[in-house]
Amino acid sequence: MTDGVDQPRPRPRWPLWAVLAAVVALLGCALPAVLVAGVIQRVTDRPASARTTAAPDDPTTLAARRVGDRLTAQLDRQAGALLRGDRAGFLAIADRSARAALTRRYAALRALRVTVWRAERDGLPTAVPGRAGEWRQLVTFRYCLVVPDCPPSPVLVGTRWRDTGDAPVLLAVEESRSAQTGARPWEVSELAVAVGRRTLVATTPALRGKLPGLLAEAEAAAKVADLYAVAGPPPDRYRVFYAGPAEWRRWYGGGRPKWTGGYAVSVGGGHHEVVLNADALPATGAGELLRHELTHAASLPDRGYSVKRTWWLVEGLAEYAGADGAPVTRYDGLDEVRALLGGWNGRLDSLAPADADPADRAGAAYGVGYLAVRHLVDRYGEQRVLEFFRAVVHERRSLEDASEQVFGDPWGPLHDECVGYVRAVAA
Repeated sequence: MTDGVDQPRPRPRWPLWAVLAAVVALLGCALPAVLVAGVIQRVTDRPASARTTAAPDDPTTLAARRVGDRLTAQLDRQAGALLRGDRAGFLAIADRSARAALTRRYAALRALRVTVWRAERDGLPTAVPGRAGEWRQLVTFRYCLVVPDCPPSPVLVGTRWRDTGDAPVLLAVEESRSAQTGARPWEVSELAVAVGRRTLVATTPALRGKLPGLLAEAEAAAKVADLYAVAGPPPDRYRVFYAGPAEWRRWYGGGRPKWTGGYAVSVGGGHHEVVLNADALPATGAGELLRHELTHAASLPDRGYSVKRTWWLVEGLAEYAGADGAPVTRYDGLDEVRALLGGWNGRLDSLAPADADPADRAGAAYGVGYLAVRHLVDRYGEQRVLEFFRAVVHERRSLEDASEQVFGDPWGPLHDECVGYVRAVAA
């Protein structure tokens, strides 16, 4: 909207309606074909007469095993150097051409206070055709940030090496290219980081000045989000990344709908990493958006959740946490909800917005979800609503079964009550 000197500026409605952004994808990666082709070779047992015996390795497989053992030693050497803060040791296994990118990666991981870093080869290395002595290898890196004993988050990447005999030289490390998760910020960007008691907040050096305020807002939001951990303890640390325009297009694969202000993405090990769009935040701050997104990180299962039929419940709970007990009449999205009602079919399971929807349609969908959850809380209390959420989102029970089990009421009439409440509030 364009501001006019003769009319009041509307209260900014930040795009809280945050894409869940396929909060799945732990290990599935789609690396470039040139890097992946033929990487993994499997040795299978074959029957011989009446007995089952293992077929001997052929010379190619034997050579790959020997190279693989040497690669493992180099990766272990590099991991130890990273964890003890030895940059020279971290770079020592790499060719000069690879060191600039590795230096940036080392600095970002150290700024993020990496506490666990393990490298595991995925299958055997394969020789690069036409390039004598060069090998390709998929590697799964498992990492923890800040907390020393967390369940590590995995990321699968491709690497390329030159075998010199005793100690292979690392020629290149690809960024992860998971179709769902995409490249982590520490893979592709320089990072400035602030760490609090419950949160870690990172951004680029150009936006470093935002960190003190963001950290304070994140720490406050974490206290709210902790209350919505429905299936175990809250996250050990909430991980928040504040993205400028270039980073928004690149981190975790980019490509979010235009109306997105933030999202939470599962990275495995029970962790969700949150990204905020710097260009979409209001001057009043990121507190409400952070409460929303950190609640996703606290409440969602590790494998993520993307069932459109219950999208309203997932986003409605996050909106409810974002509102932080404010009266319904102060909810920013009531105007959008009011505009939607005339053309809405009255079904909660049809609310999920499309990527191409305008911002006001997306905002209205989030608003309806919030009001439906608010009605459930008003009727049954927060604890039973969280039990309902767990049954539906974590246990994948139907709304009908979960409603009977948790509320003792059939879902059909209760659904209609929620819709009636939405219409009454937005009237």
